[in-house]
Amino acid sequence: MNGKPVVHVIDDDAAMRDSLAFLLDVNGYESQVYETADAFLAGGGAEVLGCVISDIRMPGISGIELVRTLKREGAASAVILITGHGDVALAVEAMKAGAADFIEKPFDDEALLGAIRSALEARPPELASGSARNEAEARLADLSPRERDVLQGLVAGKINKVIAHDLSISPRTVEVYRANLMAKTGARSMSELMRLALAAGL
Repeated sequence: MNGKPVVHVIDDDAAMRDSLAFLLDVNGYESQVYETADAFLAGGGAEVLGCVISDIRMPGISGIELVRTLKREGAASAVILITGHGDVALAVEAMKAGAADFIEKPFDDEALLGAIRSALEARPPELASGSARNEAEARLADLSPRERDVLQGLVAGKINKVIAHDLSISPRTVEVYRANLMAKTGARSMSELMRLALAAGL
């Protein structure tokens, strides 16, 4: 061990593991790779302080179950989930369970590195909770009632078509509201928007 931050990579796709390990290495991180969450837990990875990047869908323990297991065991590692396009509802559920972030595939290297930096620098939730809630509420303060309705639909993991049906508007209008949500809150990604909504108690 050389003092570099350790980032644990869990993915059943060998090519994805290799490319993530390479990306981490060239950016100054030490990586440890695992094919499954079971292997990570069995290998004592949860006892090494750092950050975990895990696919959400894997054989054995899923990414969301891993988040719950680590939380239950009091492990300090922050978990970033890599999610397919159709997994956003699962990823939001995982964030409610305690995941630090989720990144949608295909992802930009900088987006992932930014999420890792945030996860490694994050203050303990109990220290950040009050100020995080106030900041989130301030960033959501300018939303219209309809924009809040759309945001609540997204937090519930609903797709645009379902939100549109629930609110009796067109899917295209939902897309406009989603763009407004990103612009008004300053959120750079769907995961940041979800974090704000959850921090504000939506």
